[in-house]
Amino acid sequence: MMPLMATTFEYFNEVEGAVCVRVNRLSRRRGVRWFFSIVSRLGDGWFWLGAGGSLLFARGAVVLPDVLVLVAAAAAGIVIYKQLKHRLVRERPYINHRAISCGAAPLDRYSFPSGHTLHAVSFTILFHQLEPLLTMVTLPFAILVAASRVILGLHYPSDVIIGAVLGATLASIAMQML
Repeated sequence: MMPLMATTFEYFNEVEGAVCVRVNRLSRRRGVRWFFSIVSRLGDGWFWLGAGGSLLFARGAVVLPDVLVLVAAAAAGIVIYKQLKHRLVRERPYINHRAISCGAAPLDRYSFPSGHTLHAVSFTILFHQLEPLLTMVTLPFAILVAASRVILGLHYPSDVIIGAVLGATLASIAMQML
């Protein structure tokens, strides 16, 4: 990693660490940890797969090209966040701060940016474009996914914010194909 990025992450790790410790305390409650672990696991892709499947079921094959755009956006999102994570190598909060407990198994080692949030925001915007009624379900779920990442000790708030910005940018590009 570039020295400037390492120094920047060290600064933000310290600044955001206290927030992460406070928010992570919520996960000490078994019910809270269980709820957000399920939200996080559904945010691995299962929720979005179900939303796409329900769209196909409700509208039929006519939306198949749009669903393929969603799949392409998901693939692009994976490439983007994995490249950034492996180049920027920001350790997760539970690794950097002993007072933070890991509330769910991470999918990979590094935290920046939040891939879950990237996809949640991207899919929420794209599903809103395709079927506005789905927003009543996708928007609250996306917010819960973003919150789960910090509550479970897996991400700093800035990881989530940048993930959301990347997801919105990706969605705006993908909307050109819808």
